[in-house]
Parts: sequence; C-alpha cells; structure tokens
Amino acid sequence: MITSKNIFRLKPMTLCIFLVMGFIGRAQHPVIQTMFTADPAPIVYRDTVFMYVGHDEDTAPNNSFLMREYSLFTTTDMVNWTAQKTPLKTSDFKWSAGDASAAQCIERDGKFYWYISTLNKNHPGVSVGVAVADSPYGPFKDALGEALVTNDMTTFGKHSWDDLDPTVFIDKGQSYLYWGNNACYWAKLNDDMVSLDGDITALDIFDENAFGPDFEEAPWVYKDNGQFYMLYASNVVESIHYSTSQGPEGPWSYQGEIMPHSGKSGSNHPAVIDYKGHSYFFYHHAALPGGGSFNRSVCIEEFQYNADGGIPQIEKKQGILKGVATIDPFKRVEAETIAWSEGVKLDENDKVGVFVTDVHNGDYIKVRDVDFGEKGASGFSASVSSRYLGGQLEVRLDSVDGDLIATLKVPYLGDWKDYKLLSTPVAAVKGIHDLYYVFKGGTPHSLFNFDYWYFNK
Repeated sequence: MITSKNIFRLKPMTLCIFLVMGFIGRAQHPVIQTMFTADPAPIVYRDTVFMYVGHDEDTAPNNSFLMREYSLFTTTDMVNWTAQKTPLKTSDFKWSAGDASAAQCIERDGKFYWYISTLNKNHPGVSVGVAVADSPYGPFKDALGEALVTNDMTTFGKHSWDDLDPTVFIDKGQSYLYWGNNACYWAKLNDDMVSLDGDITALDIFDENAFGPDFEEAPWVYKDNGQFYMLYASNVVESIHYSTSQGPEGPWSYQGEIMPHSGKSGSNHPAVIDYKGHSYFFYHHAALPGGGSFNRSVCIEEFQYNADGGIPQIEKKQGILKGVATIDPFKRVEAETIAWSEGVKLDENDKVGVFVTDVHNGDYIKVRDVDFGEKGASGFSASVSSRYLGGQLEVRLDSVDGDLIATLKVPYLGDWKDYKLLSTPVAAVKGIHDLYYVFKGGTPHSLFNFDYWYFNK
C-alpha cells in the first residue's frame, strides 16, 4: 500500500516560510511529497524514466528504519511523477526477515531483474536476492526462492551487513553485480541474470588512490562516453564521492567528492541517468517535514559533466526547474501524476489502481507544464468517489490562488469504491500552464477520492 500520515499538511506560518524560500513556487525538492522515499534507483526504458525507491514508513519506531516494500514512480518529463502500484514487497521473498534495503532494477532481453538487499531468515546477516518480472511495472516475483549472495560467501567485511546495496550494470553483453557496506564486492552474472559467473572479488576500499578517504556503501556503477563511473557514499555521516575506470573490472581511480553532507539525514544514496539529452543526479535527503535519518526523501538535481568527463560538485539545492516535455490534458491523466502536493496521500486497490485520498480543505495538487494549445478546452472531467458530504475541486492556473477556470462539485456518491465521472464547463484557457487542483469542503472527514482527470477540446 502506498500510504503515509498526513506529513505535508503545514500550518499557515510554516507554509509562508516555504513560499518565501521558493520551496513551492519554483523548486521541486523533494520529488515525492506524499510519502517518505529513499535509495533511488532510476532506469530509462523506452521513453519513460522508472524510479524504484525504498519506502521509509512514517510509523517507524524512534531512531529505527521500517522499510517493508519498494515503490515505483514514472515520468516522461522529469517534473510530474506518476505513482504506480506497489511492485515488490519483502514478503514476496519467503526467506527475507522483512527489511527492504537498497535495490536496483535492470532490463535484459525483455525481462526485468531487481536486485535487493535484506536480512535473511535462513543465514546470518544481510543477503542479496533477485526478483524478476515481464514488465518494469511488475508484478515481480522471487527468481530463486533463496538468496543469490549470502553473508558467508563474502569475507572482506567482518560484519554481518557488508552485503547491502546491490547495483547492476551490463557492458557489451556481460552483466556485473556490485554491492557492499564497508566493503565493495563485484561478480559477473551469467546470462540468466540470477546466478554468479565465477568468483566474488573484493576491491581494496582502503586504497586511497582508488576510493579516497573512505568507502562506506551504496555503489552505483554506469558508463558514459566510454568511461566507467562508480558513485558511492563515504563516511558514517555520508557524503557522495566517485571513482572512474576504463573497464567495469577496474582498476578504479578516485576523482573526488560530488555532494557534501548537509541536512538531517545521516545517509545518502546516489544514482545517475541521462534522459532526453540531460544528465540527472538522484539522491536522498531529509527534505520533508518530519524527515530525518529514518524518514528520507528522494531529490534530483540536473547537472552537466565537466569538459574532461568529471562530475562537478552538486548541492542539495532546488530540484528540477525545467521539464523536458509537456502534459496533454486532452488525454486521461492519473490524479497521482503530481509535481507538488500538500496534505494528500496515496492509496491503491485492485479496481482502480493508485488514487489520491485523504483530501481535506485547502489541500492541493500541482501539475506542471500542461499544454492546452491554441484552441483551449471546453470542459473538465474527473473520476471521484465520496463516502461523506463530498466537496469541491477547484481548477486554478499557475498558483493555488490563480485564475479559477473550473469548479467541480463532488456530492455524496455512496462509498469510497463507488467512482463516478463528473464534468463541468471550463473558462477560456490556452497555452502552457501549471494546473493547481485545490480541494475545498467543510467536513472533517476526507472529502473525496480522486482517480483521474481530463479536459475536453
């Protein structure tokens, strides 16, 4: 289930502070506001970015992780992210003790392989497992029924959690698996992607020429312009550093720090992708209210490589200011396609998939870069359900108090499962705008659920 407490319903004074800082107006930091997220693992498949993340549950005990599932968000513009149904839980691995530590998914020959790290019921310590699916959306299933790598197979690290944070990479048809905490292991994978091809190798993380002052955890390996990069977290209070190589097996050469530590989260986890001619750096931070080392949030910064292929220092700053595509409002758009939100949560069921819920007076959803064209729209429709008195859905342009172009009245419709498509006329609107769906109503209960929307030409 994609759920959380109402972690982003701010008091007016707090909201004013964020507005002054430009937190809402321009920036998009963090990417997801409806739940706590961590350990981003994005891949580009066809025309879409699939961002697999861990889910820090906000009901976790004090100073402790509670992570039992992975979540998936997708985008084609890098600013609006659509929540997908939960693709994988640790309960899908019968041997898992239940903690969903960092993971990464990769496609090969039309199948998708997801390498996860979790405590093992049958072996001491953390193990690496692999799930497989026929679609990047899942559902994923345990590919082996047991772990791929167990703690007794790795001896460089003398602790029981040195097999954390797998990253996977394919070069010239050969797949490689890297992983480790206070250790950095790698091994080749067979073509089946679920068995090791040869021995496990431990890199010398104490070689400062290879890894600088410290290798802690969270390796991320990729190739760009013929050069191989390994990003990783360094030090107990983690900053992000990187090394490069001319081949996937090394030797590695330390290049420097990418992101210094700052903020309330003691950990960080890097990832890099290229998409539509842009380079993006993913990480996690404690950027949401109530955030910290055990309640993290994924953020993204766009960057450009230096002329020599080096990665510049990147600050935890502002998020993505400009998208790489627009949204067509005349096609069905899921309500859980969100650039920014306040107050709302997400849930899912088998009937409608993911939907917006826990909607109260003053909550809103922002959708960026919606292109109405030159002829504009004549009507607005939304699929909603309500169990109590319902409320109103205001459609505004470019800000929460911007031009009001439509008001959809949502009455009592029976029950939360009773979705109905409601429609209303729209005032004149043309060109590209940010849309704000502002929820209004007097009941203390959740006003209504929101499944999808579209405009009529």
